[in-house]
Amino acid sequence: MSQRQLAYVFDLNKCIGCHTCTMACKQLWTNRDGREYMYWNNVETRPGKGYPKNWEQKGGGFKGGALQTDGKIPPKEDYGGVWEYNLEEVLLQGKGNQVVPHEKPTWGVNWDEDEGKGEFPNDHYFYLPRICNHCSNPACLAACPRKAIYKRPEDGLVVLDQERCKGYRYCVKACPYGKVYFNLQTQKSEKCIGCYPRVEKGVPPACVAQCVGKIRFVGYRDDKDGPIHKLVEQWKVALPLHAEYGTEPNVFYVPPMNTTPLVFEEDGRLGDKPRIPLADLEALFGPGTKQALETLGREMQKRREAKPSELTEILIGYTNKDRYRL
Repeated sequence: MSQRQLAYVFDLNKCIGCHTCTMACKQLWTNRDGREYMYWNNVETRPGKGYPKNWEQKGGGFKGGALQTDGKIPPKEDYGGVWEYNLEEVLLQGKGNQVVPHEKPTWGVNWDEDEGKGEFPNDHYFYLPRICNHCSNPACLAACPRKAIYKRPEDGLVVLDQERCKGYRYCVKACPYGKVYFNLQTQKSEKCIGCYPRVEKGVPPACVAQCVGKIRFVGYRDDKDGPIHKLVEQWKVALPLHAEYGTEPNVFYVPPMNTTPLVFEEDGRLGDKPRIPLADLEALFGPGTKQALETLGREMQKRREAKPSELTEILIGYTNKDRYRL
């Protein structure tokens, strides 16, 4: 059992979909040695199919406390792989005037970016950044017969011992979030490590530190003065993604306000229906979504009336010290 649990909160009302977090992770951890197709951090457009494609239908996790063994290993096509281009022929050999992939791609990370749902002027989408949830009850850990996956006692981060891993890929099947990958070069599984070498030095993970929108908060669940405890436990506006998978994730999301803006009626007047259906958000973040949105709306209204609001002060996160407590 871990002595403490590091956790994250992502405020989806501030995410601008710039992918700086993804590039920070990619440059640091997954741009070489068989990891090129991996995105330990990715930012999806919702509604959308995500990465890997349709990961919510892959199975895994727990049901009634029992580990589900029906999880699937996503095929290469669901990741999109690494596209190879005719750069050498065009730029060095002069055999063409257009840089194109050798094979026409059919899917890839961010393939359906900014498509969303609906028709103008009532179309909508929002961004959903995803990393390993460093779950308190990790399905990947429970599925590994080699005991290669464990939670670090000092911070609860879920890591994978490369020496013990034999590449059985039960962990890939078991993770319902599609956040465990298989390295075809090393024949071993790999995943987000929560940037623990940085955390050990009191430095936030790369995806957190480089976030342009300042949407990411990181700290320990038991730190009652920190933003994680206040947003998750006190204000209850930060919710887990697909809690029904039974893994007890430690990445929490402040859901996007679905009433800003509202939908337009056929005559052009602004109606009273939410642009993002509440049911769609509840399918992701559970039954606490409505209460969270009501709390957010109430506290935002206080600010409009020039009244103090502890919640909005926390969510603004003026300085790094306000967002990170390691």
